[in-house]
Amino acid sequence: MQPFTMDARAVFAFRFLMGWTFLYAGVTQVLSPDFTVAAFLSHTKTFHDLYAPLTNPTIAPTLTFLVSWGHLLIGLSLVSGLLVRISGVFGVLLMLTYYTAHLDFPYVENKLNFVFDFHIVFALLIGWLVAVNAGRAFGLDGWLAERGHQALPAHG
Repeated sequence: MQPFTMDARAVFAFRFLMGWTFLYAGVTQVLSPDFTVAAFLSHTKTFHDLYAPLTNPTIAPTLTFLVSWGHLLIGLSLVSGLLVRISGVFGVLLMLTYYTAHLDFPYVENKLNFVFDFHIVFALLIGWLVAVNAGRAFGLDGWLAERGHQALPAHG
C-alpha cells in the first residue's frame, strides 16, 4: 500500500463533503412523506416546457422515488468511495439538471447568481472526482483494487 499524499487527502475531503451533501439530501427526501419533485419542477422558468410535463401525477411519483433514492445512493457511494466513477456521472447529470431547472436566464434561481451557481461548481467538482478516480483515496474502490491486484497470479 502506498502512503497517501496531501493530494489524496484533498481528494478524499472533497469526495466526502460532496457525498455528505447528497447523502443528507437523500435521507431527508426518503424520510419525508411530503417530498415531491412536482413542487420543484412546477417553478421552472427558462426550460419550463421541458420540465413541466414531469409534474404530471402519473410521472411525478416515479421521478420523486428516483431523485430521492438517487441522492441517497450517490451520497453513499461518494462517502464510502465505492463505485465513484459510476455514481459521479449520475451526480454530474443531476447537478446539470438542477442548474437548468433553476435557470431564469441570465440568472439562476435569483438575481444573486448571474449565469452560474453552485450547481455548476458541484458538477465540475464531481466531474473532477470521477476523473481522478477519487474512490481510490481512502475509499472502497481503492481497497477493492488492492485486493484485485493481490488475487492476480504472478506472471512466469
